Amino acid sequence: MARSYYSTIFEQPAGEVWSVIRDFNNYPVWVDGAGESAIEAGKSGDSVGAVRNVLYKGVARRQKLLALSDRERSQTYCFVSEPPLHTRDFQATLRVTPVVDGNRAFVEWWATFDCDAGHHDERTAFFRDAFAGWLESLRRHLERRA
Repeated sequence: MARSYYSTIFEQPAGEVWSVIRDFNNYPVWVDGAGESAIEAGKSGDSVGAVRNVLYKGVARRQKLLALSDRERSQTYCFVSEPPLHTRDFQATLRVTPVVDGNRAFVEWWATFDCDAGHHDERTAFFRDAFAGWLESLRRHLERRA
């Protein structure tokens, strides 16, 4: 099983950061390159089991919200459609933790997945770099709101 991980500090309070990413359907609001997103079956974006259809850089993906915790400020999801190239059994978690010193937020995003041994390093780096880029777009979104 492979694991990709990225973490960063945001200058905004954890509650403010969480308020943007909490809604599973908010992806296009804060992720550069994401187009439209729709939750299936009339569920809300904070309903565990909700499936979102999201368009990212022209590619349609279906992802399912497996867990959401306001207490832990975390969400876990998986792919319902075909996962990204060369991966299987992909599951990711995004978590926001308060940093008391300065009223900031520690944000981490990780994924576990299976892949062929020959793709391990490339896929691990791919997701780590993707998480870094998406969190930078979240940072820009929060700065524009301020």
